[in-house]
Amino acid sequence: MLCPHSQSENKLKPEGLKMKREIGLIGGVALVSGTMIGSGIFMSPQFVLGYVGSPGASLVIWALSGVVALFGALSYTELGTIISESGGDFIYILRIYGSGPAFFAAFTFILVVKPFSIAAMAISIAEYAVAPFYTGCPPPQLVVKCAAAVTILVVAIMTFLKQMLPVSLKYKDTHTNCVDLKKKKFIK
Repeated sequence: MLCPHSQSENKLKPEGLKMKREIGLIGGVALVSGTMIGSGIFMSPQFVLGYVGSPGASLVIWALSGVVALFGALSYTELGTIISESGGDFIYILRIYGSGPAFFAAFTFILVVKPFSIAAMAISIAEYAVAPFYTGCPPPQLVVKCAAAVTILVVAIMTFLKQMLPVSLKYKDTHTNCVDLKKKKFIK
């Protein structure tokens, strides 16, 4: 036995990986609001107003779009009450249409939808972050795109560190309680 403080190998049972269903009212509202509104609210009002020309008409368009989004949210609520498994869109499509369309939807979401969504949010953040440095003129697109790339990298590194720190601490604790195979002695 390599680890003197661990249970015997025949007593070890593999634990299933289960996600906890822990989301409160505030977290749920923030999740749904962020998903439905997204970064488009910061990027598109000027274009809607520019194409429509009237503030009143653009407000009507935004209200109608809100009603359409509400119907989409109610549809997801109905699906969530009928299909109580975790997995979101993938599980819904899998249960309704089968494995082929579910795989295609997940594949498309992972390779197309999510990266474009992240890029749009990063560009939105970058445009607002570099705008104060370019008063009187729009910032160059190269500067905006570089700031967006830095934003994505910072968020990715922070997420990686947040996920890896508990794993590395757990590994270190397990490693220090086990036998050092090179020195053939116990470490505590």
